Amino acid sequence: MDSKKEYKSALKVHEGIPQPPSINPDAFTKSARNRRKKYSVDEYVAGIISGNITILSQAITLVESSLAEHYETAQAIIEKCLPYSSRSIRIGITGVPGAGKSTFIETFGLHITSQGRKLAVLTIDPSSEQTKGSILGDKTRMEQLSIHPNAYIRPSPAAGTLGGVARKTRETIILCEAAGFDTILVETVGVGQSETAVHSMVDFFLLLMLAGAGDELQGIKRGIMEMADMIAITKADGANKLEADEARISFQNALHLLPAKSSGWKPKVLTCSALKNEGIIELWDIIMECFVFTRSSGYFETHRKQQSVIRMHNTILEYLNNSFNNQKDVKLLRPEIERQLFEGSITSYKAAVILLDKYFKR
Repeated sequence: MDSKKEYKSALKVHEGIPQPPSINPDAFTKSARNRRKKYSVDEYVAGIISGNITILSQAITLVESSLAEHYETAQAIIEKCLPYSSRSIRIGITGVPGAGKSTFIETFGLHITSQGRKLAVLTIDPSSEQTKGSILGDKTRMEQLSIHPNAYIRPSPAAGTLGGVARKTRETIILCEAAGFDTILVETVGVGQSETAVHSMVDFFLLLMLAGAGDELQGIKRGIMEMADMIAITKADGANKLEADEARISFQNALHLLPAKSSGWKPKVLTCSALKNEGIIELWDIIMECFVFTRSSGYFETHRKQQSVIRMHNTILEYLNNSFNNQKDVKLLRPEIERQLFEGSITSYKAAVILLDKYFKR
């Protein structure tokens, strides 16, 4: 037998179909990144005014962008949308950790939309100081509200801004109002310095508190209580109902000791349960009562004008900060100044003066 004769097996193995890569190789190419249609300023404005949510979201992304090339376009869009804004009720919502802000906002938001109103929820997610990343998980926590045709939820990263308020929340409010949303909810990360910033951009400030979590009156800052137009004790159901009623009385008594609000409005305290949908209707009725009260007294318009002045000052500070950090000479000198600071050969004050002198070319 010829040893070189080819051996033929009865088994036949098919090589099969090559497996595709787990990641689309074209996903991160330049063409893929640029696939999204680029609109002109007028196209953005027309889309926003017509209520196109996709274009609204893209415009908000431009507003939130820190890229210099997006700044001019974003400001032009805001300027043209401004005449269509200021037609909404702006409500700020904050609360202690564990108060159930997301659950409350979903139940509260569903009630608002049931009244035939269009609701935009602007939620601010905390950002990592190391990675600057943010989870942006509010839509997953508000499952029913996020799919409601008359609701729009926009989570934004705090991105290191003071207290967790997104840098461009005011501008986002303007775009949402231009898109036809007549009720704006602004949710903050939690009780802290962000409340001052939120108070400067809303018409009504709601503080959510949780009964039975220690000494409630010592657990929050007096300044936050002074800003509140209403305090709602959440999770007032089941075994917590009695404690919630006791907390309501304590807070109501505490409010009497605070100075009167410049609006003339007397803040109220009530209990509610988002889980049982109890107290939500009453809460909304009080907000509408406050809205009518401030409208009739003229405070509403005065407060809105004061907010415009605050926005101007904040814009100036933001512009100066961006201009300083992006100035070529400052960027070149900063690493050396920081090195001297680390070595302890220069004071922080002196370092700041040197950089400022370089910026102003003195």
